[in-house]
Amino acid sequence: MDEVALVAAAQRGGEDAFAAVVRPHLEIAFRLAYVITGNAAEAEDAVQDALVKAWRALGRFRAGEPVRPWLLRIVANEARNRRRSAGRQAALALQAAGEAASGDAAPSPEAALLGEERREELVAALNRLSEADRETIALRYFLDLSEAETAAALGVRPGTVKSRLSRALERLRVELGEGV
Repeated sequence: MDEVALVAAAQRGGEDAFAAVVRPHLEIAFRLAYVITGNAAEAEDAVQDALVKAWRALGRFRAGEPVRPWLLRIVANEARNRRRSAGRQAALALQAAGEAASGDAAPSPEAALLGEERREELVAALNRLSEADRETIALRYFLDLSEAETAAALGVRPGTVKSRLSRALERLRVELGEGV
């Protein structure tokens, strides 16, 4: 069954169809929630609550539209609500940045140390950015969402994503001491 048929079946009350519709998007949904909340347990809870909300809102889903951006927007909103209610700042953790890809030769101790220092500088610079800048960069580059998916997750237009990314990356360069 294709996604459109599965959505139609889910809208008729098919729980198995709903599970089949959302299953391919669960990993990216968790990663998105984690970027926003900065906490794995909170991210898991946000995804679970978002899935319940998506199930309840399924009747309002427009047939033929892609599910992924719709679902990611619900997840992002739920994660933001959780973060706000908890009163915590989202902390961005870069894992495996600068590490050798599998199959590559192991880096020298000097290169590993420099890579770790550079990663720490980047994390610190990212954490000095505004929440909106961190979220935009994380969605687009760390989660590798398309501009359209990033726009859907943020609830803005794709052109807004381009301008936000441009400004956020410039501020990041300044934080890293590479800006004009």
